[in-house]
Amino acid sequence: MDLCIIGSGYVGLVSGACFAEVGHHVICVDNDPRKLTALKSGQIPIYEPGLEDLVKRNVAAHRLHFTGSIGEAVEKSQVVFIAVPTPPQPDGSVDLSYIERVAREIAGVLKPGEYRVVVDKSTVPVKTGDNVTDTIKRYAKPGVEFDVVSNPEFLREGCAVADLMKPDRVVVGSNSDRALNLMKKIYEPFMAPIIVTDVNSAELIKHAANSFLALKISYANALSAICEASGADIEKVVDGIGSDKRIGRHFLNAGLGYGGSCFPKDIAAFIAIADQLGRPFTLLKEVQRINREQKERFIQKMRDALWILRDKKIAVWGLTFKPDTDDVRSSVAIDLVNDLCREGAHVTAYDPKGMEKAVEFKLIPASVKLAKSPLEAVDGAEALVLATEWREFKEVDLTAIKARMHTPLVFDGRNLFDPATMKELGFNYRCIGRPAMETR
Repeated sequence: MDLCIIGSGYVGLVSGACFAEVGHHVICVDNDPRKLTALKSGQIPIYEPGLEDLVKRNVAAHRLHFTGSIGEAVEKSQVVFIAVPTPPQPDGSVDLSYIERVAREIAGVLKPGEYRVVVDKSTVPVKTGDNVTDTIKRYAKPGVEFDVVSNPEFLREGCAVADLMKPDRVVVGSNSDRALNLMKKIYEPFMAPIIVTDVNSAELIKHAANSFLALKISYANALSAICEASGADIEKVVDGIGSDKRIGRHFLNAGLGYGGSCFPKDIAAFIAIADQLGRPFTLLKEVQRINREQKERFIQKMRDALWILRDKKIAVWGLTFKPDTDDVRSSVAIDLVNDLCREGAHVTAYDPKGMEKAVEFKLIPASVKLAKSPLEAVDGAEALVLATEWREFKEVDLTAIKARMHTPLVFDGRNLFDPATMKELGFNYRCIGRPAMETR
């Protein structure tokens, strides 16, 4: 099929490359000339395992194309995906100006007698499909035929290609059989269950899913505080409850809290949506509070052990919000670095993929030193903070790390290491929801 995707950011680029991989002809649209030039040569602006090879292969096969013209892309496509940003506003609600602008541009190029399906791929509040429909009708020529569909994405950064190539489900919200049949044809090669709903229900599914996952994380973090107070082990507790098939083990991981470009934004948006509908979602407000407090509790652990953070040399491993991505947006690790700097600590940070963007977007103070390796980061450090659970950190030579540190004190914000092993190696070890290990 002939498809176009307006917006070549994270969702648009991954979706476009995967659609091309299964045989569709895809045109990705972007308004950044420099990005377009790079994409046309097979270079991608983000780190996502497997994506660069996918883009290069499908560009070479002439199944994946890039343009700056919405008109050109819509004219050559049967189905038009909208995958532009939906950033949060100060009150937590979603800024839909990009969606509205694109809908107007699509309306301006649609021709009478030609049918198009317009698909909201961006994460949007419920009722957005109605507004997109009204906008296109308002600005299109008489006689234009189209339907608007909701097709939310469920891509996890770090494994997005696998998530799209082998999805556990595809959600399609459509009020039109004609549009639904075309959407089924698009996803047929992926051999995944297709959940068909009305447009409003599909739009709610994405916010509801992300909010529930954030709730599970916050539940585990709330449990971790109780485990610390009682001497229990959070890992054993969540293994015990997660083995119940009704609950499941996924996302029951205690740590520094959730971050990234989706969870904080989507939860705030869902709270705003519920408020606008007159049905306040107070449970999600509590999820936000627990998430904020988890980082504050971790900082207090550091104060308890170091007394004064000012002038302490602290190494931080990890800047991205999760491993296997270079995304530093709304990263708890970045927040942690900034908090330490505000208290006067001398921070040296290392991340396998996130340092360049942290500097480019000015997310960390200029005083933060950036190391070339985990070993270099801890040289002379009075404490080590593990903020992102990269595999590289799991496989590090801990004996060499201890030898480089001024004081063998580790604050593990992701429970990456085994407490007994850390004690045996001579570390003073603090983690989340598990007893501290002291060597003195």
